[in-house]
Amino acid sequence: MHFRFSIGRKIGIGFAILIFLTFSAFIVTKSTIDESRSINDKINLVYAPSVDKLETFNLMLVRSKMLILKWVYFQSNDALPEKKELRTLIYSDYPRLKKELLAISKQWDKEDQEALMRIIETTDDLFSRHEEIIHSVNSFDSYSDPSIMLSAQNSVDENEIDQETKRALFELNRLIEIERRNSIKISDEMLASFSLLKTIVLWVALTLLVGGILIAFFTVRSIVRPIQELKSMLLSMGRGLLPVFRIKPRNDEIGEMSEALNNLIDGMEGTTQFAKEVGSGNFFSVYKPLSEEDSLGHALLKMREDLHTNEQILEAKVIERTEEVVRQKEEIGKQNEKLEVLYKHVTDSIRYAKRLQDAILPPDKYVKQVLPNSFVLFKPKDIVSGDFYWVSQKEDRTIFAAVDCTGHGVPGAFMSIVGHNLLKHVLNNTPYVEPASILDHINKGVAETLHQGIDETSAKDGMDIAMCTIDFKTLELQFSGAFNPLYIVRDGEMQQIKANKFPIGFFVDEDKKKFTNHKIQLQKDDAVYIFSDGYSDQFGGPNGKKFMAKKFDELILQIYSLPVEEQKAMLDKTIEAWKGGVYEQVDDILVIGVKIQ
Repeated sequence: MHFRFSIGRKIGIGFAILIFLTFSAFIVTKSTIDESRSINDKINLVYAPSVDKLETFNLMLVRSKMLILKWVYFQSNDALPEKKELRTLIYSDYPRLKKELLAISKQWDKEDQEALMRIIETTDDLFSRHEEIIHSVNSFDSYSDPSIMLSAQNSVDENEIDQETKRALFELNRLIEIERRNSIKISDEMLASFSLLKTIVLWVALTLLVGGILIAFFTVRSIVRPIQELKSMLLSMGRGLLPVFRIKPRNDEIGEMSEALNNLIDGMEGTTQFAKEVGSGNFFSVYKPLSEEDSLGHALLKMREDLHTNEQILEAKVIERTEEVVRQKEEIGKQNEKLEVLYKHVTDSIRYAKRLQDAILPPDKYVKQVLPNSFVLFKPKDIVSGDFYWVSQKEDRTIFAAVDCTGHGVPGAFMSIVGHNLLKHVLNNTPYVEPASILDHINKGVAETLHQGIDETSAKDGMDIAMCTIDFKTLELQFSGAFNPLYIVRDGEMQQIKANKFPIGFFVDEDKKKFTNHKIQLQKDDAVYIFSDGYSDQFGGPNGKKFMAKKFDELILQIYSLPVEEQKAMLDKTIEAWKGGVYEQVDDILVIGVKIQ
């Protein structure tokens, strides 16, 4: 049987090597850690406690000698703390320490155990002599007995007790040094063990790193890179591009996929070439499907036949449709000529209407005469406008108004003519000079003229207006408005006089919808403004939003102290910049400003 080094075998061998290296590292590390733990247990449970207890033993012998000397040479009763301490040392502390040393010495070398036994025998004998002195010198009378004191002093002075204590201490110090060296030796062994573990772990890690890199390199070279090439070719085919290169054959699953993909590309190249031939009109090109099951190939052959038939039919239809299009083009040309003539007639009529509308507006020279130190910013949206302004004098007052009629363009212009004529009629044929009275009569006149307010189906055509009168002798200003307010700026502070919230043109009866008359005492340097809503409703700016009333108020506060002509220029410049050459004007714009001198 032919052996094939498949992708599964490649990946399995790679993982097997990594698992073997990892398991080997685990075994070596566990063995070293177990050995280190054993050494550490010896240090913590045997050698370190041994040294500690032997040193305690040493201190106990030194202390016992000092206490027995004080017992003999310092006359006292049994309540002395040092005497209690000596008894505790001999009868309690020493037996407990001896028991602990005998238990821990089982882990020592035999020679060290024998040395400890010799020290314990010497100490037992030494403490027996201490007991004899304790029993003989046990009262104040015994300190007065020369024979007792002589025997006790001989025992402690350079004789039995002193010699035995020195001998025990000598042996004990030698044993302490031995156990300390043993502790250092075993610690060095543990450090050596950890050093070995560190070296082993380092080499194992390095081996795993190198092995992992080699396995990764082998995997990328033998598996990932060919798969990437297959992926690139398939993505190109998904975008409709046939790859120009081919993948070399190999003895695994990727090789089988590569061979299949190469065959597919060759077949698609033949199919593409055939499609190009058919598309260019060569209906007699030779093409053979890849197999009997090649549905695409058979569909292309059928398409070639259908296209050949359809081409012949279409050629006949094209000739017929071309003749029809030529006829239609001639007819459209004739209609365009008629539309151009009609458009010119309409435009000429609207421009003539503009001249008529301009004629009803007060001339600039007259405005400057009756309303000095003022400006009028008037920007119609279309050729004709639905906004108009009024400036006139009656008695000793100057009357001026900003009027915004329903709509703009031609419908608004018609409404502005109605409003202008009614305003002119009221001012010329009635005695009223108060703005509210004038607006009430205009309201009634518009409603009657347009037959509004009769029923709910009546058209809601009318006007928004802001009207003021000024007596320049007394500086008294009167104001009344339909929706549009009055602004007065004094010392950098803006006062807004609100208008009534209903328009001119919807009249029901005389007891309802009466306009409010406001009286304001002006001062020198005050600035007065009336306007329509076209300025604040204009779309523009970076986000295509409305200019808004708040921004308009801020602009008025910025410019009110400038000369009136500069104010007009700033208002015009600001709204044009807001449109930015991108947004069309949405409504007629009208702003009237007056500065009191």
